[in-house]
Amino acid sequence: MARAVHAPAGQLDQEGTTMWSRRRERAEDAVRADAVQAASALTVHLQGGGNLVPVQAGGVALAAGEVAFADVACSAARFFGTEVDYPTSASGYFEDHPTFGRRWVSNGRLDARRRQEAEDAALPQWRDHTAARVVLTSTGVRLLPLRAREWMPFDHALLTGVAAEPSAVVLSYSTCAPLLLSGPAAPWLGVAIEHLRHGAA
Repeated sequence: MARAVHAPAGQLDQEGTTMWSRRRERAEDAVRADAVQAASALTVHLQGGGNLVPVQAGGVALAAGEVAFADVACSAARFFGTEVDYPTSASGYFEDHPTFGRRWVSNGRLDARRRQEAEDAALPQWRDHTAARVVLTSTGVRLLPLRAREWMPFDHALLTGVAAEPSAVVLSYSTCAPLLLSGPAAPWLGVAIEHLRHGAA
């Protein structure tokens, strides 16, 4: 009768984690491939004279004549800097000196590091990362961040650039900070927005 051989629990945990990671990576690759394929198919469709198909988008107020073409979920972020919020108190410690008694000893190195961290944190970067509902219309992108009540409008008329990435699209505007949309719908949105910006005219 054969005896069962059991791997150590730690090894099983590691193998299970590795297997789960590989499975997740394969799923992400498949979603990414589907997103690129959908964007390519839309490009071919529009270049062949096709049009975007209107969709129903409940819960968003559209202007007269404004038509919705997509109602999707994305991750969103904005690119901007902030004012530097310097530390208000100096760092240091009290020491009991044999000659001078109890005194405060400042820590200049730590203060300098805290000031540098504050300056780095204020530099322009992607901020306000959030899940969001995105409605693409003939007029612009309508964004509703998670737990927000007000829609944020980004009109095509103010658009100065569309930069497509494998799973994201960056929209630059003349009057506000750039908008990053990422997720499976982003490549398709990039193609559709470019079409509305140029091709639909």
